[in-house]
Amino acid sequence: MKILVTGASGFIGGRFARFALEQGLVVRVNGRRAEGVEHLVRRGAEFVQGDLGDAELVQRLCHDVEAVVHCAGAVGVWGRYQDFHQANVVVTENVIEACLKQKVRRLVHLSSPSIYFDGRSHVGIKEEQVPKRFFDHYGKTKYLAEQQVFGAQEFGLEVLALRPRSVTGAGDVSIFPRLINMQRKGRLSIIGNGLNRVDFTSVHNLNDALFAALLAGGPALGKAYNISNGAPVPIWDAINYVLRQLELPPVTRHLPFALAYTAATLNEAVCKVLPGQPEPTLFRLGVAMMAKDFSLDISRARQYLDYDPQVSLWTALDEFSQWWRAHHPG
Repeated sequence: MKILVTGASGFIGGRFARFALEQGLVVRVNGRRAEGVEHLVRRGAEFVQGDLGDAELVQRLCHDVEAVVHCAGAVGVWGRYQDFHQANVVVTENVIEACLKQKVRRLVHLSSPSIYFDGRSHVGIKEEQVPKRFFDHYGKTKYLAEQQVFGAQEFGLEVLALRPRSVTGAGDVSIFPRLINMQRKGRLSIIGNGLNRVDFTSVHNLNDALFAALLAGGPALGKAYNISNGAPVPIWDAINYVLRQLELPPVTRHLPFALAYTAATLNEAVCKVLPGQPEPTLFRLGVAMMAKDFSLDISRARQYLDYDPQVSLWTALDEFSQWWRAHHPG
């Protein structure tokens, strides 16, 4: 099978492209940073650099491939709506159009469980429990992109969407690096009682899910799938585990949720009126995510994708910590 992986210069896309090569697939990759895909090219991937906002480029990318794994997109909690819409919705529309015109058989779309988040606790949330209003631009545009993907079914494209929660492992440049830097600056506090349980996903488990989505039969098509390790843990236990692995002091200071949320609200308000609207150091979304329970029901993925997460969070954190020490000595 010949596939295209978008966003391959990023963490998730890069790790899946490598996994696909190891499984014997022929892989074409796209990304904005050539240096981010050098390891894939050395392993035999074909690299085509360019911006997926260029519809003609996307047509060329999708030529002569059987399936597309679309991992590219904008991630974040701060910025203009039009920027998130361009990177998550318009780009996905370009990919869908190219798939249809180039006779690509299947599109596996990487979505996000951020679409569920409304600032409240959720335990075992199911795929259909999408809120009526979205908490931020990222969640809204990821959901809109999903709807475009599912709309392409009527034109004959086989589609699936995966919503992986907090993916980590070697190469994670988002979740734990940010927390490590905050702790080094003395800015990290346990928000609330610190007992809230959340889901994580080992990147190895996500690779298995993405690969299964490429091969799954008819009953699995046209559905969104929650993906996680299926074993929620207290978030601050996970954070302190990584800090201990890196010989950094654990987080012990507590901050009441109401105080942290109020501070984040004020911080955002100030940044919105400053020239250039700089990114706040504290977000309401971040405060809520660090203080609330948040876990996914993965029974649909188990049923239709035969998804069975094998790699524990602690193994993923060991892998991340080893990688971090190798790339950030001292």
